[in-house]
Amino acid sequence: MSNIQKLQQRYSEKNNDEGLRGKKTSESKTVMTEMIMPNDTNPLNNLMGGNLLRWMDIVGGICAGKHCEKHVVTASVDHVSFQKHINLGDVVTIEATVTRAFNTSVEIYVEVFAADVKGHNNRRCNHAYFTFVALDDETMKPTQVHPLIALTAEEQDRYESAARRREMRLILAGRMKPEEAGELKALFTRR
Repeated sequence: MSNIQKLQQRYSEKNNDEGLRGKKTSESKTVMTEMIMPNDTNPLNNLMGGNLLRWMDIVGGICAGKHCEKHVVTASVDHVSFQKHINLGDVVTIEATVTRAFNTSVEIYVEVFAADVKGHNNRRCNHAYFTFVALDDETMKPTQVHPLIALTAEEQDRYESAARRREMRLILAGRMKPEEAGELKALFTRR
C-alpha cells in the first residue's frame, strides 16, 4: 500500500469533534474564468487590482463554502502578490484550494493565471491566502468545519505551513503574543 493510499485510508476514517468527515482538497477546488473588459481596467488598459481581489474573494469564498458546507465570511487576506499585469482582452483563470481547516476557519490559496484570448502567453500573475470563517445557519456564529485531507506532497506542504501563516496573522492582528507562536518559534529553532 502506498503512502498516499495509507493517508487516504487514515483520513477517511477520521472525524473531528463534531463528527464531521475529513474532506480531500480536490472536493472543494474551485476554478473561475473571466475575460478582461474595458470596464475592468485602469487608464493603462490593465486589470485594476481591486477588481481582481474581488474575483479572488468570490472564488475563495465558493471554495471555502464547498469545503465547510456552510455560509462563510472573509476573515483576512494576506500575502497578496501582484507579480505580472493583466491586459485588456486577456482571459483570467482563478483557482482556489483549501490549504488547511482549523476549528471554525479555513485557509484558501488562490492563484491567478492569464493568457490571451487564443490561449497563448500563459502566465501566473498573482496569488494570495484568504481565511474564511464558517457560520452556523441559524445562529450566524462561527461553527466547526470539516477537517482537511491533504494527500499530495504539495498539499501536505501547504497544510503544514498554514499553521505558521495563521500564527503570523494572529500576531499581526494583536490576537496572539509572539512568544505564544509555537509553530513560528519551531521554524527558527529547528536543527
